[in-house]
Amino acid sequence: MNILLKSAKIVCPENKDLHLKKRDILIKNGNIEKVGTSIETPANTKSVNLKNLHVSVGWFDSGVSFGEPGFEERETITNGLRVAASSGFTDILLYPSTHPVPDTSSDVVFLKERGLGKPTNVHPMGALTRNSEGIDLAELFDMKNAGAVAFSDFKKQVSNPNLLKIALLYAQNFDGLVFSFPQDGSIKGTGVAHEGEVSTTLGLKGIPALAEELQVARDLFILEYTGGKLHIPTISTAGSVKLIANAKKKGLDVTCSVAIHNLFFSDEELKGFDTHFKVSPPLRSKADSKALIKGLKEGTIDLVTSDHVPIDIEHKRVEFDNAMDGTLGLESAFGSLNLLLGTEDAIALMTKGRSRFGIEDPSFKEGTKANITLFNPEETYTFGPKNILSTSKNSMFLGAELKGKVYGTINNDQIIIHE
Repeated sequence: MNILLKSAKIVCPENKDLHLKKRDILIKNGNIEKVGTSIETPANTKSVNLKNLHVSVGWFDSGVSFGEPGFEERETITNGLRVAASSGFTDILLYPSTHPVPDTSSDVVFLKERGLGKPTNVHPMGALTRNSEGIDLAELFDMKNAGAVAFSDFKKQVSNPNLLKIALLYAQNFDGLVFSFPQDGSIKGTGVAHEGEVSTTLGLKGIPALAEELQVARDLFILEYTGGKLHIPTISTAGSVKLIANAKKKGLDVTCSVAIHNLFFSDEELKGFDTHFKVSPPLRSKADSKALIKGLKEGTIDLVTSDHVPIDIEHKRVEFDNAMDGTLGLESAFGSLNLLLGTEDAIALMTKGRSRFGIEDPSFKEGTKANITLFNPEETYTFGPKNILSTSKNSMFLGAELKGKVYGTINNDQIIIHE
């Protein structure tokens, strides 16, 4: 497919020659052939002219769940990847949140094959332990060779510290990256919301910040002992930011991410007992949200993630205590982050992080594969049901005022555009 993007403003801070410049971009057979101030439309080429068109290299999300295999009613891989492409993402890490849990090399091969030829590249994670039960390590080396980019027991703590120690030591043999979800289950107990004034007023069982920070501190002590590579996904408290900042000063090889909804919302949203706002980790206080944003700006927090978790209506339309954790995040990611941080900072965060997982960074260099996101950063709108493309509809952003429209993506010689 041959495409000519006309008068596109390029947002690419690492390329000073192109950053915030308007250029025409000619794409032939899936590769960037030319970037110039004015390019005539060649024969058999689709010309793309869109209002206030901005482009960047394709966006990356380090934490996405679908449903297939096992929970196809929540989301299939095919539709999920189309949702990701329509939301501006050309590469996603897929959590091992399915049934059966992907804990063998054949499971990883299945996921990679299901993603072939799709508009968004899927990079599967393998389970850290067999069936994500936290007892025995899974086939980490074999899964790495099959294409797993990291190892995670989705939303489950590694409760046995010796198991984490062994995982970090073993993974060093093949440059493996270990995820450790930051929540101590014994401290969390049966909590369903951030422990604070709001949960007390509403009569909801609280999850103290200690449940997260104790786990983070433990994992960092183990990392300091073992060496290796650790990623802590979706931190949510000010204390976690401080702990990770100190670990980085020591030179530990640790990265972390934050879910966009933990930046955008606080536990104040729970006053209506709306189960769309029930997530793990929970929405924390406004002070925590401010600390997380500061941690992003200072570089302590490495990545933002949509933490996209489709949940069918039967598991959300129940009492708050009984509802499953999770919210959609792909469709609202850019509009919320752009509103919070501004376009340049939002794009910088949404395009970084691939190298941590051994994924090649895209660029606007002529002759390279086209991996591009198209968007208009100025359009404001109220996020509503029509903006949800996922099979499940459990978005906490419904009714939120957002800024920034995603037009689509160009990747794998495919163009996904909606005006």
